Formats: sequence, structure tokens, C-alpha cells
Amino acid sequence: MNPYLLSPSIIASDFTRLAEEIHACESSAADWLHMDIMDGHFVPTITIGPLFVQACKRASKLPLDVHLMISEPEKYIEEFAKAGASNITVHVETCPDLPKVINKIHSLGCKAGITLNPSTPASALDSALPLADLVLVMSVNPGYSGQAFMPEMIAKVEEIRNKLNALRSHAHIEVDGGINAETLPLMKKAGANVFVTGNAAFKHLKGTAEGVRVLKEIASSPVS
Repeated sequence: MNPYLLSPSIIASDFTRLAEEIHACESSAADWLHMDIMDGHFVPTITIGPLFVQACKRASKLPLDVHLMISEPEKYIEEFAKAGASNITVHVETCPDLPKVINKIHSLGCKAGITLNPSTPASALDSALPLADLVLVMSVNPGYSGQAFMPEMIAKVEEIRNKLNALRSHAHIEVDGGINAETLPLMKKAGANVFVTGNAAFKHLKGTAEGVRVLKEIASSPVS
């Protein structure tokens, strides 16, 4: 069984205190740092790019979990790999030949992730599922931080977990969107093992370190 991992989403952090925010994640035993790359085209928001990923790489020893919410991701994969990405995740909606893109990610020495928007059926991933190291299930529509969790995505996690089990795959199932102390256990019970969290960590009333610590403890506790 894969370990349970926490991947705080850096775009929810205070960029004026980036190094401190990263240190707070590390000190509270975060496992990865999640990087939401948005281009203003595939999703309406523009966020960060390779230079920002490179800066985070210099500031942290944690694996960088790069999620490309961009059109034509194959044009930029090499740039993000050079910037220090450990995992690179692409959307099925932007990759007509998903297996080819996964092979390119692997050739650059990175783990390959695949994901899909909430409205896209899990079956859209089938051609690439045997090749993936990670499957990301979005539990909000991508584009904005702080959206409400979509409970109907619990069933999608269960469906993908069953597909991976049938393949005897050890790929991670990662969930992203509205993940907090209440929703994390629901996704964990459904079969997810990597949890992306934004505001629940970085906007915690007692600070980022405490927000990460609380969620890491919930992620690591036995499934009830």
C-alpha cells in the first residue's frame, strides 16, 4: 500500500514570505510541495511558471509536485523538468496522445501524473492508466483557489482506485480541491493517498506550520 502523503499547494501561500512558508511546510512534515501552473487559456487564471518552480527548488528539499493546467503541455514539460519538478501531471483534455506525453515525462527523469476535470469521465484515462505513476482527481473545477469541495468526486476516486487495483498498479491517487480536515478523511476512505491542500494549510488561524501539522496527522491516521 502506498504511504499517505500531504502536498501543500504553494499558490495559497504568502508569496512575500515564500521561504518561510516553505520552511513551515517542511517543519511540519509535509511530503511534497504542490505547484499549480495555470496559463489563462486552459483555465481562466494565470499563476506561476518555471522560474518560480526553480526558486522553490532552491528553497526546499521536498519533491516538487507540478500540475500543468495549461494548453499544449508537451511544449513546456522539458522546461519544468529542468526547473526541478519531481512529478509532472498533465490533463487528459490537453493531451490527444496521453501515453506519448507520459513517455516524454519519464524520459526527462520525472514521475508522470495524469488528471481530468470533474466533468470528464474516469474512462478518459484508461489508455494511459497502466503507464501513470500518479492519478490526480480534481474535486473542484480547476482555476481558482478556495472553491467548495465537490462530494460527487468521492465516487470517481473509488472508480479509479478499482481500476488501478485491477491493473495491480501502485500509482498514487492524489486529490486536489477543497481538501481540509473534514473532506480529507472522505477521500482517504475512497482510496486516495496523496492530499493537496491550500487554504486549510496556509490560511490556518494558528499559522501554516499548524495547518500542515493537523492535516498531516489526519492523513497519517488509520482509515476509520
